[in-house]
Amino acid sequence: MLPSVLRCARPVSSHPALTRPFAHFRPHMDPDPSRPVQRAITTKLTNALKPDHLEVQNESHMHAVPPGSESHFRVLVVSSKFEGLPLIQRHRLVNEALKEELSSCVHALAIQAKTPEQWQSNPTVAKSPPCMGGSKGDHTVEEKLKAGRE
Repeated sequence: MLPSVLRCARPVSSHPALTRPFAHFRPHMDPDPSRPVQRAITTKLTNALKPDHLEVQNESHMHAVPPGSESHFRVLVVSSKFEGLPLIQRHRLVNEALKEELSSCVHALAIQAKTPEQWQSNPTVAKSPPCMGGSKGDHTVEEKLKAGRE
């Protein structure tokens, strides 16, 4: 069982990751111990899928969320467990491994699930489009979020 902080049991407004400055965001690196959700995603995917290659990227900074949030992720998983499976089945395996996070603190998860052969023939990582919805264009979001924390 993971500690409660990894299960995102705290209300989002009191989560310690939301109070740190954005400067701690470090894509394509080993999970920062101060990033419990990213660490949990990495651990669970590693244990469930034994990947040859794994990238877990926190893309929360691209969305209308407080600095330091861990709510939007992109994962690239290269695993032999995907051999012979259609893409939907591969995604289901990833979703199953992360069901706790997806039902609590992870709002969005973009998945690239490749076999080792596919990765060898095309080692590219898709880019996420810019956020177009929700409150991304609302310039009063920072005030609203600040009011919610007080």
